[in-house]
Amino acid sequence: MLELALARRRDLRSRAHGKKPIVWIGAAGLSEGIMRELDVGLKSHELIKVKVSSDERETRNALLEEICRRLEAVAVQHIGKILVIYRPRSAETIETTKPDITPLGNEKKLRQTKRGLSA
Repeated sequence: MLELALARRRDLRSRAHGKKPIVWIGAAGLSEGIMRELDVGLKSHELIKVKVSSDERETRNALLEEICRRLEAVAVQHIGKILVIYRPRSAETIETTKPDITPLGNEKKLRQTKRGLSA
């Protein structure tokens, strides 16, 4: 399991402050669909918030540990019903998520004028 230094954990908590939860876990608990959504969220964002509907702290702690274990992530913060989870992107994920930038053909081209090149 990944361990975070105190300074890194503090930085991640500050980054997560303005985020909204992307997954809500209901009374049914963890399902394969929820785990898939958590995995997709971690692949695209690295840092996500999850809201758990359970009132029992032990249940929320167990869910957090299970999520981190199954997704190879680390718990950043657990306040009330909100869980903050972090998993760094791998090098191949970063490469595959780069946008494909192709020219559209409507850019202005430089042309030769009497005074030099202009747009």
